[in-house]
Amino acid sequence: MKDVTDTVSDVRENEGESGAKNSKSRDGKRQSTPRETRHVVIYGYTRRELSNLIKHFEQMLPEYVKVTVNTDNLVTNISLAGVNSGVELLRFRMNRYQQSLKDLFSEELIATEKKTVAEVMGDLLTERELTVSCAESCTGGNIAHRITQVAGSSAYFLGSVVSYSNDVKAKVLGVSRSDLDRYGAVSRQVAIQMARGAAKLMQTDCAIATTGIAGPDGGTKFKPVGTVWIAVKYGDTEVAELIQFHGNRENVIESATNHGMVMLIKLLRNNYTLQEEINDD
Repeated sequence: MKDVTDTVSDVRENEGESGAKNSKSRDGKRQSTPRETRHVVIYGYTRRELSNLIKHFEQMLPEYVKVTVNTDNLVTNISLAGVNSGVELLRFRMNRYQQSLKDLFSEELIATEKKTVAEVMGDLLTERELTVSCAESCTGGNIAHRITQVAGSSAYFLGSVVSYSNDVKAKVLGVSRSDLDRYGAVSRQVAIQMARGAAKLMQTDCAIATTGIAGPDGGTKFKPVGTVWIAVKYGDTEVAELIQFHGNRENVIESATNHGMVMLIKLLRNNYTLQEEINDD
């Protein structure tokens, strides 16, 4: 489900990254108006959080540059559209504005093109000739769905196990039954073993695993609805994060899906920051 769309200016733009807007001269002939479009895709902010952070950036822009900000389950596409026949070096100036956004959101930056998180992850896997698999509980196969929406994903995506029950976690993925009993299915130990089991089962270089409580039922005092453990494996590196997502069931599933792929993107780019140690016993 889409989050609220924050539109700073109502801009109608085509899919091209640069182009021209046609206008008529006095003699009726079409004239080309310089037009440039730039995108910056970031992850980790809600619409409300982002509106405060980007306000100063918007104020520094000239009138001929319009901004559109679309936030969808913590993934935000910031679009800049510049149209002005009287501005020299429009392309150069638009590059500078895009760079300002990249600097502002350097830690949250996902892409500088209009691409989905799954497309960015797929590009990185393809460039490095790596493969990925998934072990999904609370996301119910949504990560696999998002990956396979990308044309050519068969080159790097080998498969997914939807391990909704503890029996499947144990029998198919090799998760320790004693850890399931001791820590519960929604735990760091289980998430790591799920990722490890998927990578081993499908012989992939990378793996993403999710286990959590999407709601609306199933939450407890210590593990409320929206609690999700996400584990990612890349080679010998295994990391896990505990995230508390907000919203309805669909929001939790989509947000956990995005977060898992972003974790792998950061590992592949070698700019992943370990989450502080959390005791969820």
